[in-house]
This record gives sequence, structure tokens and C-alpha cells, in this order.
Amino acid sequence: MKKATLTLLALSAVSSASAANYIGGSIGSGVTLQYQSDLTSNSAIRYGLNLDATNFNFRALSVNGSVDYLADFAGVGPLGGFTPYYGVGLGVGAGIGENLGLSVYPHGTLGLRYNVTDPLSLFVEGNVGLQVQVGSGTNTTNVKLGSNARIGLNYRLP
Repeated sequence: MKKATLTLLALSAVSSASAANYIGGSIGSGVTLQYQSDLTSNSAIRYGLNLDATNFNFRALSVNGSVDYLADFAGVGPLGGFTPYYGVGLGVGAGIGENLGLSVYPHGTLGLRYNVTDPLSLFVEGNVGLQVQVGSGTNTTNVKLGSNARIGLNYRLP
């Protein structure tokens, strides 16, 4: 039993050591900082932190976090250097100031990635999903279709 446990630990250490990790950021619906880790050669998980000023009104800020599973389209090679991908994710947020409230945003993502050099890649993506907000004051409780688009940069960590 002890030998099996040590073998599993060794295998998990080797598999996680070979995964590529990235840090990056994007602009679009707000300013996002993100960390991404490859799960396989064509899939990854991404964690993001977003600061958003609604309609550039800095008295209505929101802070959002998101976890996204991303995967390259199977059987589709690079298109002129661009790699198409899709994903699903869940975002949660808190509005502060005039935008007081909480939100949940399950969504689907489509994007294109372009590897500029070995450690740098650019991406452009959009997502659509159901946005549920619970707020107070002028930020009323509602359910609506939400969408975001952004352009960003990822740096592969050594």
C-alpha cells in the first residue's frame, strides 16, 4: 500500500511538472489578470481576476473572478497561425459603489490564439451566458443574457 501511494505521488508530480503555466492579461469588458495551466496538450484551465468600470463610470466598479476550461477544437489545425478554441466557465462578481450587488455568470467561450514567439501568445475571444444579478438600490435584481469580448496576451512561464 505504501509503495502504491508513493508511485501515485511520483506519477502526479511528473505529470504536473510537464504542464505549461502562463500568466497574462486582457482588456475588453474590463482589465483582467489571469493564470492558466495546461491540463493536456490541447486543454487548459484558466483563473482570472477582472476589474470593470461599468460604462467607464468609476463610481460603479465591479470585481469579478472567473474559472474557465479551455480546449482546442479537435481535428482543426492552426488557421494561418491562429488556433481556434472553445470553453466553458463560471464567473462571480461583486459590485461596489453605485453598482452594489453580487452576480453569477455561467458562460461559453469561443476564441483564437496566435503564438507570436515561444513564450508569448496573443488571443481574442468572446463569451456569452446567462448573467444573474442580485443587487440593492439602483442595481436591481435581474437575469439577462450577458456577453463579453476581449483581447489579451499570455506569457509562458519557464
